[in-house]
Amino acid sequence: MTEVQTKTRARPAAVILTPTSQARIADLMRQAPEGAIGVKLSTPKRGCSGLAYSVDYVTEETKFDEKIETPGGVLYIDGASVLYLIGSTMDWVEDDFTAGFVFNNPNAKGSCGCGESFTV
Repeated sequence: MTEVQTKTRARPAAVILTPTSQARIADLMRQAPEGAIGVKLSTPKRGCSGLAYSVDYVTEETKFDEKIETPGGVLYIDGASVLYLIGSTMDWVEDDFTAGFVFNNPNAKGSCGCGESFTV
């Protein structure tokens, strides 16, 4: 009987974080409420197109959440949202009028006019 060896490899993160999004996560963690262990990205059902992006503080790990460690803190991705986000890039953009996370999501088939929600 031949012994089978299994090789594992590191899998790429579900979402690519730009340096500015990593810096914003670090800023958020510096101001985080007591007990926060990171921030969590999820895609709740809402908005004109069906799903929206939501980033909130998280106080505990959930079994199926994706975990991305950055120098300034941990980004968790809701386990139920990972399939909608694979291959996405998360950026932080600020200008004179707005500031917020911006997502380049190859899985989005459409979005609403205001850019707050998307369909897959």
